[in-house]
Amino acid sequence: MKKLLFATLLFGYSNIAMSQCYGSDSYSNCYDNNGNSYSVSRYGNTTYQNGYDSNGNSWNQTITNYGNSTNYSGTDAQGNYFNKTCTTNFDGSRSCY
Repeated sequence: MKKLLFATLLFGYSNIAMSQCYGSDSYSNCYDNNGNSYSVSRYGNTTYQNGYDSNGNSWNQTITNYGNSTNYSGTDAQGNYFNKTCTTNFDGSRSCY
C-alpha cells in the first residue's frame, strides 16, 4: 500500500485539513487531523466518497465526469442532499448549476 499526504477541504470545514490516505489508486481510506475519516473508490469516470465527520455524522458524495462537465451529488453530514453540475467553458471559466 502506498501512503499519500495531501491537503483537502472537507464538508462543513473552512480550514484546510491534512489527510493521510492508505490504499491504491482505485480504493483508499483517509484520515485527517480533525478526526474525520472517509473512503474513496474510483471506477472509470466516477469517484465515490463515503465518510464520517469528527462527531460521527456520515456523509457521501459521488463525482462523475462527462467530457467537460462534472456532476457532484450526495448527502452532507447534516443530512442535506446536494446535486450540482459544473462545466468548464472554452475560455477556461467554470459554470455551475
